[in-house]
Amino acid sequence: MLPAAGADASQRPHEQPARNTLLARAKAKALRYIDYDPLVVEAASVSETLKRAVAGDPRRGALAYFARLFPFVRWLPLYNVKWLIGDLIAGITVGMVLVPQAMSYAKIATLPLEYGLYSSFVGVCVYALFATSKDVTIGPVAVMSLEVARVIQHVQDSEGGDIYSAPEIATCLAFLCGLIVLGIGLLRLGWLIEFIPSPSIAGFMTGSALNIAAGQVPALMGYSSKLNTRAATYKVIINTLKHLPDTRRDAAFGLSGLVFLYFARWSLTRLERRSRNPIVKKIAFFALTLRTAFVIIFLTVFSWVYVRGKSKPFPISILGDVPSGFQHMGQPKLPTDLMSKIAPQLPVSTIILLLEHIAIGKSFARINNYKIDPNQELIAIGVSNLVGTLFNAYPATGSFSRSAIKAKAGVRTPLAGLFTGVCVVVALYALTGAFYWIPNSALAAVIIHAVLDLIASPRQVYAFWKVSPLEALIFVIAVVVAVFSTVEISIYTSVGCSVALLLFRIARPRGSFLGRVRLRPDDQAASGSVSPVAPPVLHRDVYLPLLPDGVRNPLVQVEAPPPGVLVYKFEESFLFPNASFYADVILDYAKQHTRSGHNYDNVPTGDRPWNNPGRLPWQKKKAAADEDEEAQKPLLRAVVFDMSSCSNIDTTSVQNIVDLKNSLERYSDTQVQFHFASILSPYIKRALLAGGFGTGKGWSCDERALEVAPVVQSGMEPVMTEAAKRHQRTHFQRRYPLSPPPGTPQKFGGDGDEEHKERLEDEPTSSSSGGSSSGAGDEVRRDGVNEADLEAALGDVAQKAPHMQGNLWAHQIPGEHGLHLEAPVVSNLFPRFHLDLTSAVAAAVGKSDW
Repeated sequence: MLPAAGADASQRPHEQPARNTLLARAKAKALRYIDYDPLVVEAASVSETLKRAVAGDPRRGALAYFARLFPFVRWLPLYNVKWLIGDLIAGITVGMVLVPQAMSYAKIATLPLEYGLYSSFVGVCVYALFATSKDVTIGPVAVMSLEVARVIQHVQDSEGGDIYSAPEIATCLAFLCGLIVLGIGLLRLGWLIEFIPSPSIAGFMTGSALNIAAGQVPALMGYSSKLNTRAATYKVIINTLKHLPDTRRDAAFGLSGLVFLYFARWSLTRLERRSRNPIVKKIAFFALTLRTAFVIIFLTVFSWVYVRGKSKPFPISILGDVPSGFQHMGQPKLPTDLMSKIAPQLPVSTIILLLEHIAIGKSFARINNYKIDPNQELIAIGVSNLVGTLFNAYPATGSFSRSAIKAKAGVRTPLAGLFTGVCVVVALYALTGAFYWIPNSALAAVIIHAVLDLIASPRQVYAFWKVSPLEALIFVIAVVVAVFSTVEISIYTSVGCSVALLLFRIARPRGSFLGRVRLRPDDQAASGSVSPVAPPVLHRDVYLPLLPDGVRNPLVQVEAPPPGVLVYKFEESFLFPNASFYADVILDYAKQHTRSGHNYDNVPTGDRPWNNPGRLPWQKKKAAADEDEEAQKPLLRAVVFDMSSCSNIDTTSVQNIVDLKNSLERYSDTQVQFHFASILSPYIKRALLAGGFGTGKGWSCDERALEVAPVVQSGMEPVMTEAAKRHQRTHFQRRYPLSPPPGTPQKFGGDGDEEHKERLEDEPTSSSSGGSSSGAGDEVRRDGVNEADLEAALGDVAQKAPHMQGNLWAHQIPGEHGLHLEAPVVSNLFPRFHLDLTSAVAAAVGKSDW
């Protein structure tokens, strides 16, 4: 057996090259089959991008991710006495406001009052450990409480839903919302919130505030039991007005409390603003902050004095028994059937939970000069609501009014929430006996006073109109739908309108055809000459829309590009929603301002194409005038794209550019150059290369049209014919003249050297197609440059770096001595990619100074 093994070993060196050859052939065939092009792939390497994306130690990244989950580890070790004093004052201040508000909002949610206190305690305590905002206070809020009431009603009205109590439904909703929000935060998907604009948020917040306020007016007047306060807002308002004769003595407590709240806010705000004494300012602030607690205390005392000696039913409606302590604490009931009934309501509930909190957090972060982490804030909300289910709490989120109080009270860290939690615990265990005598109309006054601040002011609405009338319309639609339907439909409507507006703006973007404005120093512009003392200052070209658009000075005259050249600027990303629109705009503009290369004047009607059948007999006279006007138009020669505002393109948009080029070349019956300036991303360049731009594949003369994204496989592949290859060779033998210094005659195309111009036009290198002969013995020179050397230099650059370093500056061309420093950038790609718009236009025009 050993000799055989030795024979095999001796054959292996001969078999290995054969295997390598077979593998190489198979690989080459596979690459040809998928149309692999290294010029395209190397333009923006996916592997290099992935390597840069995962650069660094993955373990360090994982540790940083988990460290961000507990932000308190960064500031808690540095906690000091000054921070403690500020947090203590702010925490107790917010706690005194939170207790009456929490009970009021539980009333909106159609839950027993103690559940509002449960949610308040859990929210402020748990949030302190995960927060990135020192100002935000978590707890029950008006809009979320209204949504909880709607979900409870929806579940109990459904088949089999009446077996579930309101607290069970609210706790299950808190669990599901908390789980969803926590997942969004852990996956770092907080950027999804940015798709809902401010007018939409303000719209459904205003509609919700009107709904809540309208529903509390009957309780304020004492006849809430006589109408359905959960109906549509307009119905509640109508029924409230109908029942005004049924007003009871509760109105004395409710209306007096409401008047006191507004009068106290007006007078104390005025005192705080105008007072110069800092002590007076501080007293006025705390009195203003605690006005809600004061009114509840006063009205409770008056209620106790008024009804303590009377038998039930009392002449006014009071809260009654409020269980002390955490009597409902324990494992929550989360049956699958209940979850399935709540599931359809989760989108709206989650949106409210997210939006209000993030909007408040960002606002106070901007005001107080710090930055929040939206994803971490979502984690904080999620954990707070999940832990809250152990206390049978209902969904809690950030409160604007309490956060404002906390910020103005001098809070220093999120730890202030723990002191607020202590106030809630004290109220739960020590003050529930006093809560018995609180008038329901007093809570209604507190609710109305709180939610009316959520209504957008006329100044804010007009600001929407000034910035964007369409967004102001979305705001109005959201409010109207909320008033005449439900808040849920209002949210869906406003978000849907916002998404539709976004898609419309993407699908119908702005774009402009550009012209040139030449800027010179003032002394040259005034005299028209260069100062003999000061050195000449070069001009600068600025490209602006040809038509005044209300942004630039209408007195500025914009010079249109030379005939046959179009310069177009994208003002949005060029993607599949707007690709066809962009292409149609450019094609229509080209047909309007240039003439067709096909002459059908003497062609019989039967031989004309169906889409250009000619004029009817009685239109012959008008047709002749139109043909004369058409003959004056130039042929289209080049299109220049300003890509400086285009951050992305995709397959569909590249195919539309390909189709646009094909359509323009069929229309003009000649090759149309495409130039691209200021490309922002290597992936845009890669996409254009894949479409044949810059490679010569599939372009000019009689080769087949390139199809990047075929819907139906046609079996046709783009080829590069000999005509295209010949055209590509001659394309780069063209010599672009340089910008002369100001005040000197132009060498080519100007008025100072007609003899030189005629000599160049008569040179034998110029072919009928505008290119140059590529014979081996061609030694004709233009402006001191040998064109054979020029072609060789360009070819050398193409071999070294055809896709990334293919731009050749003028001083790199043989014979560059004495060339101007602002010569245009010449690219070896076909058609060309340019670093700036001036170079692209100069290349398309054929000279840098037109």
